[in-house]
This record gives sequence, C-alpha cells and structure tokens, in this order.
Amino acid sequence: MKIRTRLTLRYSSVTAAVLLLLVLFIYLFSEYNRSNEFFRDLRKEAITKAHLFLENRVDAETMQSIYLNNREFIDEVEVAIYDTGFNLLYHDAKQIDIVKETAEMIQRIQEEKSIEFYQDEYQVVGLVYPYQGNSYILTAAAYDGYGKAKEETLRTMLIILSMIGLLVIIVVGYLLSRSALAPVSGMVREVETITASNLDNRVAVKREQDELGELAITFNHMLDRLESSFESQKMFVSNVSHELRTPMAALTAELELALLKERTQEEYKAAIRHALEDTHQLKHLTEGLLNLAKADYLPERIAMQQVRLDELLLDACELVLKAHPEYTIELLFEEESDDDSVITIWGNSYLLTTAFLNLMENNCKFSENKTSTVRITFWQGKAIIRLSDTGIGIPAEDLKQIFSPFHRGSNRQYAQGYGIGMALTHKVILLHKGTIQVDSQPGEGTVYTLEFSHI
Repeated sequence: MKIRTRLTLRYSSVTAAVLLLLVLFIYLFSEYNRSNEFFRDLRKEAITKAHLFLENRVDAETMQSIYLNNREFIDEVEVAIYDTGFNLLYHDAKQIDIVKETAEMIQRIQEEKSIEFYQDEYQVVGLVYPYQGNSYILTAAAYDGYGKAKEETLRTMLIILSMIGLLVIIVVGYLLSRSALAPVSGMVREVETITASNLDNRVAVKREQDELGELAITFNHMLDRLESSFESQKMFVSNVSHELRTPMAALTAELELALLKERTQEEYKAAIRHALEDTHQLKHLTEGLLNLAKADYLPERIAMQQVRLDELLLDACELVLKAHPEYTIELLFEEESDDDSVITIWGNSYLLTTAFLNLMENNCKFSENKTSTVRITFWQGKAIIRLSDTGIGIPAEDLKQIFSPFHRGSNRQYAQGYGIGMALTHKVILLHKGTIQVDSQPGEGTVYTLEFSHI
C-alpha cells in the first residue's frame, strides 16, 4: 500500500471518528434536552389538572371527557391524583391506566418528593403536591410524539450530513495527501534519472527547513560520497592496471627471451634470477594493493582491540630488519611511565604495524646511513610517535601529494617503490582517528609525526 493511500485512510479514519463522535454527542444532547423538557411539561400538566380538580373549577367528568377527546388527536397527558393513604381521588382514564400505580410507588414518591422514569415508550413523573395544608400524590404520563418526531428528523439529518461529511473527508484527505507527497514523487523521478554514468546530478532542494528538504540534502550528501567512492574506485582500477602492467610485461619479456634460443646453464640461471626479481616486485606490489584495499574498509568492519604502540613498533622494527639487514632502527622512549595506558590505543595491530613498517622503510630507504630514529612519548591524552631520518628530504611540491596513491616524487630514482606505502599509511592513521604530519627539507631529512588518543 502506498503512503498516499495510507495517509488518506488514516486522515479519513481519524477525522471520520471525530465527526461521528460529534454527531453522536449532538444527538444524545438533543435527546437529553427533549427528555428533560418533556418531564417538566408533565409536571406542569399534572399540577394544572390537580389545581383545577381540587378547587372544583372543573368537575371530574368534564376533565376526563377532555382527556379522552384530545387523546384521539394529540398525545394528551394522563394524570392521576391520590391522597397519602393511596386512595384514588381522580384519574383521567382508569380504564387505560398507563402508569399502574402501586403502594410502593406512592411510598417512594412521598419519600423522594419527585421521581421520573420511563414506562415502555411513555415518560412518567410522580410528585408530591401540597394544597391547603394537605399533601397529594400526582402521577402524569404521556408519549412525547412531537419531540420524538423532531428527534427522528434530527437523526435523519445527522445521518445524511455524516455520509456527506465522510465523502468530503475522503476526497479532501486524498487531495491533501497527494499535495503533501507531490514533492516526494518529484524527488523519486529525479532519483530514477541518476545512474552510474551521471552521478554528478543532484536532487533539487526547494525548502531546506522542512523534512523533504532535509531528505534531499541527505540524499545529495550520499550521492557526494558515492561519486567520490566511484571516482576513487575508477582511479584505483586504472592505476592498478597501469602499475601491474610493467612488472608483468618485464616478467613475460624475460621468459620469452629465455626461450628464443638454446642458452648455457649460467644464462638460464640469470634469466630465472631476473624473472624471480620481477616476481618479487609483483608480489610486493600485490601485497601493497591488498593492504590499501583493507584500509578502505569501514571502521565497524575492522576488528579493534587494545594495542600497545611500543609493542607494535618493535614488531615493525623486527620485520624491517628481517627484510633489510642493512637497515638500522633506533627506538627511543623519551618519557618513562608506570601507566601503560598512555601508550595504549584502540586499533588493529596488523594495519598499524604495516603503517609503522612503511614509515621506517621510507626513512631508511631515502637516507645514506639507512637509519630511522623512532621516538615515542605522550602528552595531554595523546600518544605521540616521531620517525625521522637524515636523508635527502622531500621537495615542497611533492609534499602536497605525498599521500596520493601511486604518486612518486622527483626522488623516485633514488629508491624503488610503487607509491602505495604512504597512501596506505595515511588511510590507516585516519582509520584509527589519528593524525600524521610530514616535515621535510631537501638535503636535511624527513620527520613523520603521528598522534593517537590513548585510552
């Protein structure tokens, strides 16, 4: 069921319920007033007849004749007069006797002074009437034909108005829901035109303050992220295909060259050695690309735990020295503390170790003494790591793109690489909500400063 239909049904149901309750209230209130008013008329009629009878202004036969004659044309009131001993003094038509008075009823009237009740379709009142020092019991009963007729007319009118009102409510509810959801329909049509080929299109925002404006803004922000992700993905695939092409071509050429003619054992060994070097380069490039892809995961999809930065730095140092025995890593603790939490953060040990390894290798790779000096300290809720070298440094124009994937600066002839390590390191640091700052001067060396919030 569409929202438009649901809104129409809900609006119509609520409004119809309110309308029906209002109609019911009007009908019940009218019936209440009619009943009370007729009870008052019955009292007046009973007192008038009792007064005429007790003063002997009209004899009983005349009053009974008037009652019987009027009863054929109008809903005449039947009145009975008793003394306190339950002796009948007067009755309009004893042969009809609508009320059927009993001693218990007379006793109740004397005690309560006045009573009202319904007997079938007739309304009945009983009251004590004092006259010249004596008390008399009066009963009066009649059918309110005129009031009932008006009530029936009112009921018919209310039913017709209710049906018309329900019809109007449904139509108005549908028109209002369609009008309210018209911007949503327009938004849906705009969204349907957005595909992977035109992700730069955006949903029009007409009123930023209302909910639909907020929805359009949120959707546009999502499109911004999708467009950025698609662009990064396309660039990544393009760069990967470009970077993999070179070592694959070199490996293929080396093997094809070895098969062109018969060679000596030494020449075959040399060809295999060259192919193995190309294979190692391809392996390192592939590992770097996989690590770069892992760093692009959402934080909630990466296992995080409490890790000590000093232990990760030692692990990274061991891996670097194992791969490059000629390198030197100096690990220094600038401050001592009995509280291990100052160098403990929430993180993924594998990704952080990979980031530290890349920075250590960069220090060693671009310095003549092949040395990286690593200092770890803490300050105001932050764990701080500085990795420095005394190498060739990084030109200012290269610093701007140092974290761009596959970018290699003007010093690329100094050492081999694929432009993945720094991009991977940057993503890992940001993934752990840390910061990295690079300070470098050509010919003086480079310092990488990392800051993490410790637990």
